[in-house]
Amino acid sequence: MAGDAEIGRIIRGDACVAEGAGWLATREPRFAHALRLTGPLPLRLRPDGFDQLLSAIVSQQVSVASARAIWARLEAAGMTTPEAVRAETEDGLRALGLSRQKAVYARALAEAGIDFDALRAMPTAEVIAQLVAVKGIGVWTAEIYAMFSLGRADVFAPGDLALQDAARHLFDLPERPKERALRAMAGHWAPWRSVAARILWAYYRVDKNREGIA
Repeated sequence: MAGDAEIGRIIRGDACVAEGAGWLATREPRFAHALRLTGPLPLRLRPDGFDQLLSAIVSQQVSVASARAIWARLEAAGMTTPEAVRAETEDGLRALGLSRQKAVYARALAEAGIDFDALRAMPTAEVIAQLVAVKGIGVWTAEIYAMFSLGRADVFAPGDLALQDAARHLFDLPERPKERALRAMAGHWAPWRSVAARILWAYYRVDKNREGIA
C-alpha cells in the first residue's frame, strides 16, 4: 500500500482548496487575478466507486439532460452496481437508454473487478493506469475520477477543452494549448494542480459570462 508521500495531499474540505488557491496565487499573478474574479472556489468532491465511473460512461458525448435521463432509468432499474450490470444482457442495457457501444463499456467496467477501496491508497499514476485499462475509460475520465472522487490535490486533466480555453485567455496565449503543452504548463503548479484546474474552470465560466456566451 502506498504511503502518504506517494499519494500526496488529499483534498477533504473547503479549507484545503483555499490553501491551494492561496499557494498558487502567491506564485502566479494570473491565478491571483482569476481568483479576484471568481471568488472562493467550489469543493466539487463526489463519492468514489463503480457508479461514479458508470455515470461518466453514460455522460460521454451526450447532453447533460440526456445523461441525466438515462442515469435515472438505470437507477430505477437498480442497474448501478457491477453485480447488476454483469447479470444484465447488452440488449437489456440498451433498452434503458445506453448505446450499443456504451452497453459494451458498462459491461467491461462491471467485469473489470476494480477494487475501489484499494484505489484510495494507490499513487495517482497507478490509479489512472488501472482505470484506463478498462475499455471505455480514457485518460480524462480517470484524471477527473482521481481529482474529484479520490480528492487528489495534484492531478490535472489537460485534455479538457474548457481548461485549455481558460488557459488561453488567462495566460494570453496565441491559441488554445494542446494537451501536451498544457500538461507541461501545469507541471509548474504542483503540488496543487487540481486546485489550479478548479481556478481555470471557475475563470472559464466567468470569462464566458463576460463575453455573453451561455
